[in-house]
Amino acid sequence: MGIVVNLDVMMAKRKIGVKELSAEIDITMANLSVLKNNKARAVRFSTLDAICRALRCQPGDILEYVEDEEDEEEK
Repeated sequence: MGIVVNLDVMMAKRKIGVKELSAEIDITMANLSVLKNNKARAVRFSTLDAICRALRCQPGDILEYVEDEEDEEEK
């Protein structure tokens, strides 16, 4: 998938851990870890909103589009 989640980068910039962020945005540590480790297949806008509010950032700071190698080879 061409969407990369840079949550770990923003968390490091804001010096906040998984436990602290999960408590602040009311999401389980397991679900936050799935997002943080780029294993999520979807994210709710309400979750993205809460993350952005807690980390004082924009959605584009967390989500990034990277073209797949497969797509690049087909061109």
